[in-house]
Amino acid sequence: MKRCVILSGSGVSEESGIQTFRGSGGLWEGYKLEEVATPEAFERDPELVLRFYNMRRKAVREADPNKAHHAIARLETHFDVMVITQNVDDLHERAGSSKVLHLHGELLRARSSQDPGYRVHLGQKDIFLGDLDPAGNQLRPDVVWFGEEVPAIAEAAGIVEMADILIVIGTSLVVYPAASLIHHAPLDCRRFVIDPCIPGSIPLGGWDCIQKKATEGMNELLKELIPE
Repeated sequence: MKRCVILSGSGVSEESGIQTFRGSGGLWEGYKLEEVATPEAFERDPELVLRFYNMRRKAVREADPNKAHHAIARLETHFDVMVITQNVDDLHERAGSSKVLHLHGELLRARSSQDPGYRVHLGQKDIFLGDLDPAGNQLRPDVVWFGEEVPAIAEAAGIVEMADILIVIGTSLVVYPAASLIHHAPLDCRRFVIDPCIPGSIPLGGWDCIQKKATEGMNELLKELIPE
């Protein structure tokens, strides 16, 4: 069975009503990233940061997977599929994708602010000031903030190196190191990119470009990859 690797970004979840950062004038729900998405912000005002991520978590819980998420999951009927996502929501999993690697963490999990190895799934809970790990350290969202390392990047690169098909969807490919993953694809790998604005970093030649939103683009790609 051929190996199909999906590299997904915020453009996939946008059609489920999840607001993107880069597509909203540099703001998330009216906040600048420096206020809510850096280690310095958490140190300066942890209550504000926790409140912001509780709002984001609520938005994710209220959202449903869209047709692009379901189309990606459907690929598993014909391919060995691995989804590498920059998104911190769980919409790929809820749509049925069985193998998902979250590069930038998961919004529905918490981790210790001092011990990165301590993680807990939140279920329907949120995180508040005073929620502590067993050692007494404040819990924080289990997401990768700007300025932090991406622990899963080496694993992701290894997955892309084994791809027979690479599908890049809903990402502007401007956030590193995630954007560098496309360069790990084998020379004989079929490459597709789906986005209304094809990223300028996509090399000329060697890519099939579908200049459409995620839902429409995945519908078109399914017809090519899974003939009736």
